[in-house]
Amino acid sequence: MPSMLDAVVVGAGPNGLTAAVELARRGFAVAVYEASDTIGGGAKTEELTLPGFRHDPCSAVHPLAIGSPAFNRMPLARHGLEWLHPQLPLAHPFPDGTAAVLSRSVGETAMSLGPADAGAYRRLLAPFAGRWDTLAADFLRTPWDGLPRDPYRLARFGVAALQPVSWLSRRFRDERARGLLAGLAAHAIAPTSGFATSGIALCFALAAHDVGWPVPRGGSQAISDALASYLREQGGVIHTGTEVKRLDELPPARAYIFDTSPTALARIADLGQAYRHYRYGAAAFKIDYALSGPVPWTAKEARAAGTVHIGPTAGEINAALTAATTGRDPEVPFLITAQPSVIDPTRAPAGKHVLWVYGHVPAGWEGDATDVIERQLERFAPGFRDLVLARAIAGPPQLARRNANYVGGDIACGAYAGLQTLIRPKLARVPYATAHPAVFLCSSATPPGPGVHGMSGHHAAKAVWRRLRASP
Repeated sequence: MPSMLDAVVVGAGPNGLTAAVELARRGFAVAVYEASDTIGGGAKTEELTLPGFRHDPCSAVHPLAIGSPAFNRMPLARHGLEWLHPQLPLAHPFPDGTAAVLSRSVGETAMSLGPADAGAYRRLLAPFAGRWDTLAADFLRTPWDGLPRDPYRLARFGVAALQPVSWLSRRFRDERARGLLAGLAAHAIAPTSGFATSGIALCFALAAHDVGWPVPRGGSQAISDALASYLREQGGVIHTGTEVKRLDELPPARAYIFDTSPTALARIADLGQAYRHYRYGAAAFKIDYALSGPVPWTAKEARAAGTVHIGPTAGEINAALTAATTGRDPEVPFLITAQPSVIDPTRAPAGKHVLWVYGHVPAGWEGDATDVIERQLERFAPGFRDLVLARAIAGPPQLARRNANYVGGDIACGAYAGLQTLIRPKLARVPYATAHPAVFLCSSATPPGPGVHGMSGHHAAKAVWRRLRASP
C-alpha cells in the first residue's frame, strides 16, 4: 500500500463499498475501514436463530439492487452474485383469502385489482413500463450531476411521484388497488399523506414489472461479498474490526468518504453542528423466524410470493405508520415480510424455512411488539405460531447497536418527511461534500436515499474523483 492513499472509506456497507470500487477501478489507491468484524452494513446474512437457518438482519429483497445503474456497470455476477426471482414479486392478501399481486406482468397485476381498477392501473404505468433503465438513471441521480437522460418522461413521472400516495389512490375505486399502493409507499416509513410517497410506490411497482424483486442466492451478504471481491480485484484493501472515532486515527489520504450517519460523521470529523437540523425517522421492529415449514398463508398467491405485505387496507396502513411517526405504541402494525427460502433452498435446512418481517414503531422505542406482529401474521396465516422453531427479535435499540447508521432504529438513516424527502442531508450544491475539503459523505443520508443500490456511493465517488483530478 502506498504511503499516501488517494481515498479512505469508512464503513463497508453497499454505499461505502460502491464508492471504493468506483475509485479503485479508476486507478486510485483505496482502503476501507469497517467497525464490524464482517462487511455488509445493511446487506448481511447471518445464522441469527438456529444452525443452517440463514437470515438477513437488514434488507432481504432487492429490486433497486438488480436495477441499479451503478451495480449494472460492474461484473458482480463474475464475483458470485446470482439473482433468484420468485414466481410473484409481491402479494398483498386480504382477510377473505384473496390477494392483490404485484407481478412481473402489468396485465396480471391489473387484473388482480379487479375489473373496476384494472384499466386505471394500466394507464398509470403505461408511460413508464419498459423504461426502467432510463428512468432509474434519472430518478436515482443527483441534480448537481448534469441533465437527465429523458427530461420529458422524468417530468411526467415527477408529476405523479411528488403527490402523497393518498392522492394517487383516488384514481382507484376499490380497496385492493389502494391497499397495494399504500403498502408499496409504506417502504418510505411515512404516513400515506406524506409528500412524494407516490414516488416510492411507483418506483417499486415499475421495478417489479421491469427488473423484478429478486433475492440473491445465499442471502444479501452475496451483494456485499461480490462488491468486496471486485474491489480487491481492483487493488482495494478492506480492514474489518476497526472502529473509527476520530479522523486522525485514519492513515493519510487525499480524501475521506464516510458511509455513516451525518451525526457520526460530524462527531468523527469534528464538523460541529453541521447536521444539527437533520432529522431521523420512525424505527423498525424486526423479527427473523426459523420455521418448520412454509408460512400457511390463506391466500394462495402469498405462498408463491417473495414478499408479502400485511395491511391490508390503506386506512390500516396509514394508521400504523402515523402511530409510529407520532410516537404511539403499535396496535395493528403494517408488516413487510419476505420469505426467501421459497425460492432459495440454501437459506434453511431441507423442508424448513426462514421468514423475515418487520413492523413500524416510534424512534428509540423499547417495548416488545412480538405479540402484535404475530397476531397480525396469524390473521392471514392461521397456525403460523405452531411452525416457529426459533425467533431473533430486534427492536430499535438492538437495530441501532447492530448498525450504527440506524439511529434510534431508523433503518432509512433519515426521515422521509418534508423538504428532507428531496434535500438530504442539507441544502448544498454537492450534497456529498462537507465543510472539510477532504471529507465526504456517501451513506443513504445522501441522495438518492435509502435502499441497496449503491447510488449514493457512486455519486459521492464521482464528487471525490473530480476533486482528486483537480488537485495536484
